[in-house]
Amino acid sequence: MHTIKNKTKLVARVRRIKGQAEAVERALEAELGCADILMLVASMRGAINGLTAEVMEDHIRNHIVDPANDPKSDGAQGASELIDVLRTYLK
Repeated sequence: MHTIKNKTKLVARVRRIKGQAEAVERALEAELGCADILMLVASMRGAINGLTAEVMEDHIRNHIVDPANDPKSDGAQGASELIDVLRTYLK
């Protein structure tokens, strides 16, 4: 699977997200203000969106069509556009 070759990088991202979730938990336990907690949650959401975008892009490139292999085909053009939309949407 394509996730195996990126395993180290993906696991590192998940561990950072885990650390962010623990920071939210600590903030709630410490009864920090709503603004502080919302900022922590927003950071965590951004990290999860980044992870999602990366896994989805790899899925498209490895299971549908890789635009780098045949950039002139209609499928490759569509895949490239989809990847761009995902990157924009999940930022």
